[in-house]
Amino acid sequence: MAGRGKHRRPRTNPLTRGFIAAGTGGAALTLPLLGATHASAAEPQSAPAAAQSVPQAAQPAKSLTHTVAKGDTLYRIADEYDVPGGWKQLYKDNRAAVGDDPKLIHPGLKLTVKTTKTDAAKKTATKSSAPAKPAAKPAGGVAKATQASAKTYTNNLDGWIREALDIMAQKGIPGSYDGIHRNIMRESSGNPLAINNWDSNAAKGTPSKGLLQTIDPTFQAYHVDGTSWDPYDPVANITAACNYAADRYGSIDNVNGPY
Repeated sequence: MAGRGKHRRPRTNPLTRGFIAAGTGGAALTLPLLGATHASAAEPQSAPAAAQSVPQAAQPAKSLTHTVAKGDTLYRIADEYDVPGGWKQLYKDNRAAVGDDPKLIHPGLKLTVKTTKTDAAKKTATKSSAPAKPAAKPAGGVAKATQASAKTYTNNLDGWIREALDIMAQKGIPGSYDGIHRNIMRESSGNPLAINNWDSNAAKGTPSKGLLQTIDPTFQAYHVDGTSWDPYDPVANITAACNYAADRYGSIDNVNGPY
């Protein structure tokens, strides 16, 4: 076989293949070729960091609506939402709503807030979508008033007296069914539109009206909250008259004649 033997090309040491002479003039620097591989592998690691900074800087501000709560200030709101430009920009954006004094912002005022914070947008969305808190249970008589208003009453003398008694119980006004009924029958015979146009009160221009024949000044002075302001309204007339009787006589039950 030709070419075998003394003409064989001498084998190069593998360590020397990894280097190349580079330089200018007479000086030369030996560089490892393997370094390019490592350099090209290192370049992608630094590229994402530079790429990430561009979207963050260019991210547009979002406009949200903030409802002012007690204790809020423009500075605190701007700080919470990281408003570009701070409280001064927030005031500038909302001057028409705030007015000339940026220190005076009132609870309930709605402000337009520009922010680049995604968590602020989520927080605002959560607040707006959260179910409303159930109303606090009213205390004492108010709770009883709600229960009483849910009841139904017949539209006659019996129903009027029973509804009035429930309201009186809520307000702490004494009186019994029999005491109210007895006085109604004496004063008006159960007619809620009864009016006395002939006695001394009528002569003074304040005739007695309604089931328990109250004059307007007395009805207005002893009117019971939650009832009508019409003196001819049966329930309003009964409760106001019983409130007056309680103040003057201790209870409507103690009234057995003109009062």
